[in-house]
Amino acid sequence: MPSPADEIRRFEPAADDAAALAATTALRDRFRSALAPVVVGQRDLLDDLLAVVVCGGHCLIEGVPGLAKTLVVKSLARALDLDFGRIQFTPDLMPADITGTDVLEEDRGSGIRRLRFLPGPLFANVLLADEINRAPPKTQAAVLEAMQERQVTVGGVSHPLPDPFFVLATRNPLDQEGTYPLPEGQLDRFMFLLRVDYPKRADELEIVRRTTGSEAPTVDSVIERASIAAAARIVHALPIADHVLEHAIDLVRSTRPGSEREPEWLPRLLRHGAGPRASQFLVLASKAHAALDGRPCVEIRDVHRAAPTVLRHRLITTFEADSEGITPDEIVSRLIGLRARSG
Repeated sequence: MPSPADEIRRFEPAADDAAALAATTALRDRFRSALAPVVVGQRDLLDDLLAVVVCGGHCLIEGVPGLAKTLVVKSLARALDLDFGRIQFTPDLMPADITGTDVLEEDRGSGIRRLRFLPGPLFANVLLADEINRAPPKTQAAVLEAMQERQVTVGGVSHPLPDPFFVLATRNPLDQEGTYPLPEGQLDRFMFLLRVDYPKRADELEIVRRTTGSEAPTVDSVIERASIAAAARIVHALPIADHVLEHAIDLVRSTRPGSEREPEWLPRLLRHGAGPRASQFLVLASKAHAALDGRPCVEIRDVHRAAPTVLRHRLITTFEADSEGITPDEIVSRLIGLRARSG
C-alpha cells in the first residue's frame, strides 16, 4: 500500500498555480484567526506548527511550565478538525499503556474465545506527548515506531495509525530530575524543535484579561482535512532553484566536523552535526514557509528562517562550548552568516 508521502510525490501541480498558492496562504490566515481568541502572540510558533502539519512531520516543543504549550496543541487540533489525544508521560508508563493491547473475549452464544485489539491513546490524528522525556526508553521506542512507520505492532500484528498522524511532544528544559534523555535517533525523527519563551508584557496583560473574565474563549473548526492535504501537495510541488537547494545542503553539511564545508572553529564547538534527514527537512520546511507566504518558489531567506528549528536539536556541542554557554542556535547563526557571505 503506498504511503501518504508516495501519494504526495506523484502530485502534479495544478494549472492555476497562483490560485493554489492563494488558497494555501488563505489556509494560514484562517488558522491564525481561529487560534487568535485563545493564543496571544506566538505568531512564529503558530506558523511553524502549521508548516509541520502541511509537511506531515512531527514536532518537539520546549518550554517551561505555564506557557500554554498544551493549549496551543489542543487548539491546533480543534482548528484543523482533527482528533486530539494526550498522553502524560511518566516513569512508570509502559508501551501497552499508549499503543493498546489485545484482550481475550468470549462469545456467550458459541463459547468461542478470540483476541480483540483495544487501541490506546496513540490512535489519534494529533497526539500531544506531554513531557516525553519522562518515559523510560522502552516506551519512547514505541513512540518512535509510531512516528516513523505510522503504525504500532502488538502481539506480532501491525495496526495502522489514523491518517493524518502528527506527534507534537513537549519537554521541560529546566527540571531534568527523573527524566530519560531522548536518544539522538529519536530526536532526529522530529522535524522541528520549537522553543516557547515568556510572553511580552503587553501579551501577558491580554492573557490575564482573557483568562480571568467570565467568558471562556473557544476555537472553531475552520479547516477541513482536504485543505490540509491540498496544501501538502502544493508544498511538495513547489519548485526550488538549484542554487537555493545547494545553499541548504551546504548549510547542513557545514555542521559536520571533518566535512569539506566545516569552518575552522567548528570542531572546538561541535562533536556531531546534522545528517541527511536534516537536509530533507530543511528543504521541505523552506518550501512550506514559501508556500504559506504565497510565494511561487523557495528563496534563501526561507532556508535561513527554517534552519534553527530544523538544526538545533541535531547538533551535539562539546564540553568547551557548554562551558562557554555557546548554544546550538548561536552556532547555526554563525554558520548562516558564513554561508550568506560566501554567496
